[in-house]
Amino acid sequence: MRGIMFFAFLLLTSPGITNGPWQSLAPGMDLGTFPARQPGKSGDSVITILRIDPDRWSLEFIGLSIDGGSNGRTARQWSKAYHLTAAINAGMYGTDYRTHVGHLRFREHLHNDNVNAYKSVAAFDPRRHGLPHFRIFDLDNPGVSMDTILQDYASLVQNLRLIKRPGQNRWSQQQKRWSEAALGEDESGRILFIFCRSPYTMHDLNNELLGLGIGLVAAQHLEGGPQAQLYINVGDMEFEFSGSHGTSSRENDGVSVTWPIPNVLGVRPRASANK
Repeated sequence: MRGIMFFAFLLLTSPGITNGPWQSLAPGMDLGTFPARQPGKSGDSVITILRIDPDRWSLEFIGLSIDGGSNGRTARQWSKAYHLTAAINAGMYGTDYRTHVGHLRFREHLHNDNVNAYKSVAAFDPRRHGLPHFRIFDLDNPGVSMDTILQDYASLVQNLRLIKRPGQNRWSQQQKRWSEAALGEDESGRILFIFCRSPYTMHDLNNELLGLGIGLVAAQHLEGGPQAQLYINVGDMEFEFSGSHGTSSRENDGVSVTWPIPNVLGVRPRASANK
């Protein structure tokens, strides 16, 4: 393992085609870099978003329960080991350092059957033609339950909700702030891997995200603090982001070692997208 991992980003070659704040990395995959309107307490106050077309890219879960190992890996290491194009935290995990704290199943693999009080469920791998490849559901919406989602989708990840459809900030103001990794959906049904190293309260970060004009309709919290990370490797371009700030009592930008994590959500090209 490297002694120091990158906490901003590394660009190995010249960037791809740009369209406003978006840089095209590959067909159906764009990287956006957005300065926050409200500066954070430290850091660059930049919000990074990887926008992914689920018709071209398959969302997948990888973790220790599939890998069979005893030690976690960084998002970069998970990506290298499983040939993922990009990876982000799958969500918070328990004190055993391997079990996702909400319900999580990936196709035939049931990682955690427990359904807790978290209101946000990201669903993918539709069971029948005509359903979107990816959708974030709110469990407190009428007619929506884990059972109804499972009727339509084979893969589910339950996490804390940040933004309720269709773009409602559901996080009350608080004192604590941290670096953040989040999963979002835009109005076109695209997957959003969201990362911000500078510390914000989740109420303020939600308002920043909703004010970007990117069509964000729903989002869930994946991880905060030093564990939060995002890794991207497309062609000759490689980016790695990792968090630093854990709470409002830690307002420094000094964490530079990327922590191993037990579970990630990753993407790889769909075979059908190349036909």
